[in-house]
Amino acid sequence: MSESLKMYGAPWCGDCVRSKALLDRLNVEYEYLDVDQIPEAKEKAIEISGRQSIPVIVFPDKSYLVEPSDLDLTDKLIESNLLPPTESME
Repeated sequence: MSESLKMYGAPWCGDCVRSKALLDRLNVEYEYLDVDQIPEAKEKAIEISGRQSIPVIVFPDKSYLVEPSDLDLTDKLIESNLLPPTESME
């Protein structure tokens, strides 16, 4: 079984709240890792992206997006076959 989508974020981060809401609205399954509550998650997010920016969204193929727009995130979900094209935002 492939790994799931992972989102590293924090509740005070506006971009994290927006990306999390999009994933929820589109019914995408993902694991949410709060970088404030899980020190290892903060370290991993920095290791993945090379900087202290969130959200970091990691896809099953190990590719990732940092602070994506809703459009970029939706496009990547479609590209990764995690969202059918008919579910995309218009």
